[in-house]
Amino acid sequence: MKSTSFTGFDHAEAEFGKEIGLSDWMLIDQARVNAFAQVTGDEQWIHVDVERAQRESPFGGPIAHGYLTLSLLAKFAGECIAVEGVRHALNYGLNRVRFVAPVKVGSRVRAHFVQAKVEEIAGGMQLEWQATIEIEGSDKPACVAQMLTRWYF
Repeated sequence: MKSTSFTGFDHAEAEFGKEIGLSDWMLIDQARVNAFAQVTGDEQWIHVDVERAQRESPFGGPIAHGYLTLSLLAKFAGECIAVEGVRHALNYGLNRVRFVAPVKVGSRVRAHFVQAKVEEIAGGMQLEWQATIEIEGSDKPACVAQMLTRWYF
């Protein structure tokens, strides 16, 4: 795992355009997919019905929900991005999200973070991250997103 600890606005500006984080790999198993389906109410067969997905899915088996993959950005960002001296940090939103390739159950994923923008806001700063969730052994990423965070000092 590669991570960066930020100490303030000047440090954040100095990291512009650089890859500042690479998370550990995470296995996406059927238990995780089923738990996500239960919590969200999204129990489509392509995610939770293993036998049917093996028979009928164009992917040869069940796949993770796109939103499950996206939700992992919070965990992965926590592994990769730290800031010192903030009163609080907020996930502020997403500007653009694309699910480029499906995550087959049994795959491992991890995330890369590149700082794409930093700007001062009242009481702190807003950062935009280019986040890419890759699938081990795949040429295509699972998800690419522009993730926004706010840090208040």
